[in-house]
Amino acid sequence: MAVGNVGAAFTGSFMDEQAQKMYAQVSSTYSTHYNSGNKVNFNEPLSMLQRIMEEMEYGEILDQAARCPDSAEQMAWVAAFTVSAYATTLFRVGKPFNPLLGETFEFDRTDDLGWRGISEQVSHHPPTLAMHIEGKDWVTWQEFTMTTKFRGRYLQIIPMGIAHLVFPKTGHHYTWRKVVTTVNNVIVGNLWVDNHGEMEITNHHNGDKCHLKYSAYSYFSREEPRKVTGVVTDKDGAAKWVLTGTWDQKMEAAQIVHKEESNKGKPVFETGPHRTMWKVRPPPPGAEKMYFFSQLAIEMNESEEGVAPTDSRLRPDQRCMEEGRWDEANRVKVRLEEKQREARKFRESQVEKAKAEGRDAPQYKPTWFRKERCPVTGSVMHRYNKMYWDCKARQDWSSCPDIYL
Repeated sequence: MAVGNVGAAFTGSFMDEQAQKMYAQVSSTYSTHYNSGNKVNFNEPLSMLQRIMEEMEYGEILDQAARCPDSAEQMAWVAAFTVSAYATTLFRVGKPFNPLLGETFEFDRTDDLGWRGISEQVSHHPPTLAMHIEGKDWVTWQEFTMTTKFRGRYLQIIPMGIAHLVFPKTGHHYTWRKVVTTVNNVIVGNLWVDNHGEMEITNHHNGDKCHLKYSAYSYFSREEPRKVTGVVTDKDGAAKWVLTGTWDQKMEAAQIVHKEESNKGKPVFETGPHRTMWKVRPPPPGAEKMYFFSQLAIEMNESEEGVAPTDSRLRPDQRCMEEGRWDEANRVKVRLEEKQREARKFRESQVEKAKAEGRDAPQYKPTWFRKERCPVTGSVMHRYNKMYWDCKARQDWSSCPDIYL
């Protein structure tokens, strides 16, 4: 799911251990499966690495943004893209497979969609993944982890990390943080998802900003459910564009042509015609029988030759579930988790040995990403090391860890 892709799908995948235990105790729907710790029955047959790639469902918006000569209008397109990433969360209450450390997912859609991406699980504690996607005229990357707050009847998911987007031709460099996702009715009733909070998108090249407000659902509110509003401003704070819509249907934007102050001191904007920046695509036929997957999500699990041996499509328990072999999927999942625990114990023993000998303790290093400090934000994050596609061309997977059976 989305920006992204936050929503109920993160339940159990990136939840901290304490919240996961509490959630398992009170959820009448999920309790048996989470308490067992090794069942796939309420999973969806996608890895979290694939789910985060679904944020590119409407990647064509970025192609449109790249063609904008006006930076304020480009910001409006970028804002619409960030909202579109949440559209897949509405009905997705199955949990994706929690990636194994070192698990990867590549998705090369250069020929038809004009972009390709690679994601990797770069840390196990805390669970963290990194993603890098290249389009024709843009590049985007992010590191994703999260914290959770469990309140009995609902679970709040607070994404951590910063998403980046760069248009190399102009140097426009955008960053933003995702909003909060709340999973409701975890005690009784049907699970449902709400995305809410404030999001600020910044263009570090020229100081443009866009402030988006995702309104929280309220039974007593007269506002449209899942409403999103926003204003694009320049470096001096002057409003340039307004945006309105919902995160599950569409976003519209209009250029501001005049601004006045109301009697209450609030700005009143006179705008030009509204333009549709994004509109949700209808789900494929029979989506309710296929985990409410979009067409893009369905295509992510298609077998492909030549991918890294750590690719999610080669993960045996996920593949068994995809093919309807549930009992085998559960058995294989247990074996994979046992193998992962043994690998972690070995790494910990190596650290202890190094300390005892007065040497620097060896640190786990991802295969396709490396830690570095971002010159724009100053934060340390995992960045793509630009090696994956070259290694794929040579079919050189010697640096890949052995994580499957």
